Amino acid sequence: MKSGIKAVALIATALLLTSCGGGGTSSSQESFVSGNGSVTFIKPEKRIEAPALSGMTLSGTNYTYSVGKVAVVNVWASWCSPCRAEAPTLAALANKYSDVAFIGILTRDNPATAEAFQRRFSLPYPTLIDDSLLIGFKGSLPANAIPSTVLIDKSGKVAARISGVVTVASLSDLIERVSGE
Repeated sequence: MKSGIKAVALIATALLLTSCGGGGTSSSQESFVSGNGSVTFIKPEKRIEAPALSGMTLSGTNYTYSVGKVAVVNVWASWCSPCRAEAPTLAALANKYSDVAFIGILTRDNPATAEAFQRRFSLPYPTLIDDSLLIGFKGSLPANAIPSTVLIDKSGKVAARISGVVTVASLSDLIERVSGE
């Protein structure tokens, strides 16, 4: 009986992970989980350190996030249709909240295609091209879908996550809340 339940759970997980096509051209890009926009907020006393965020960007420069200001970290890929849907919102909010560090992390994508995406949507913030940075979020709020957006508080701790497409309301609310602490 237990093996039958495990088999059903395994099949259900496989179907969930392959149910959302990203419109990409390779099989690794077509299998991703799209979030539903759910917001998770962590009380300040329960937060843990965010990983160090530094490395090469799409523009070919080195970038290092410095603790001391709120950061919005968005995990995206150019082949991801929800990422295309949220890009104008992220660009607008990055321009509105100039005192907040906006940082992209590219995942499972071709840097040349991603650079064209970044130009097309006029993303005014750096995008790191090393998706191994995502492993550092494992103990807190990992990027559990594409796109995922994580907020880091001024002390460098993971404060919140939006799993799926951000909205002006959801991200503005989190930025205001975390910035006001």
